[in-house]
Amino acid sequence: MRIYRSFHRAPLRVLMISRRRQKIRLRRAMVTLKWALAQERQETREMLEIYKRYTKRQASKQELEIANKQFIDILKGLGLGVFAVLPFAPITIPLVVKIAHMVGVDILPSSFSHPKPPKAKPTEETDKEG
Repeated sequence: MRIYRSFHRAPLRVLMISRRRQKIRLRRAMVTLKWALAQERQETREMLEIYKRYTKRQASKQELEIANKQFIDILKGLGLGVFAVLPFAPITIPLVVKIAHMVGVDILPSSFSHPKPPKAKPTEETDKEG
């Protein structure tokens, strides 16, 4: 703490700001997780309704494909649930996800994997006179 005081004029203020920043980061992560779980719950309900209609021969092939994709997402979540039981889960789960991404396998359910938007390339506007 002494070294920290010598570099900053207000070390307590810096600590308070960093603590507040961490709280905000945690809240954002929790809200994102809440939204992803809500989306997953809605998709699972739709899947169950499609399967219910399929048993009555009222579902189309497209709806059945959607339901099967959601079923695969549920199985992916169950697979990650196995790692959540392990002792070092906060370390193993991100490691497994990173290794799977490097290999080219998607082990996260679709509601948890958000594709990043592509960066916009600067467009060159040429003035054509003539």
